[in-house]
Amino acid sequence: MSDVPAPAPGRLDEPRWRVLVTPRWLGWHLFAVAAVVGMAWLGDWQFRRAISGNTLSWAYTFEWPIFAVFGVVFWIKTVRDELRPPADAGDPVEIELPVGARRPGTTDGDESGDGAGAAEDDVELAEYNAYLARLATEARGHGRWHGLR
Repeated sequence: MSDVPAPAPGRLDEPRWRVLVTPRWLGWHLFAVAAVVGMAWLGDWQFRRAISGNTLSWAYTFEWPIFAVFGVVFWIKTVRDELRPPADAGDPVEIELPVGARRPGTTDGDESGDGAGAAEDDVELAEYNAYLARLATEARGHGRWHGLR
């Protein structure tokens, strides 16, 4: 036997399809096959009922195979999504936050965390809240249900 370790999951030299043979995915494969077989059986059962005189069963005779086709299409899309290489995140984009919003790990809106910008943010936050309150009073009565306020 060789002492070469197996490649770690997620390594670049490992084929992407290998994830589809993990125990979790094998269970999902079995479920998908069982579901399609079950829907085919139900379609056959409804067909036999329709032939024996149950007219409502004709609709179900065609409905169950259509469900099976939808299941196969969904399964194919799921597997393709799993095999698609992850998108390259690249450089993180700096997003401008609205007034009063704080980034995680900062205090009082100051990016450096020393609290120097707290007074300036409080004034801007108060102005923004006043603006929102004015919008709320102007918007009252503009809905379809004028009696509900």
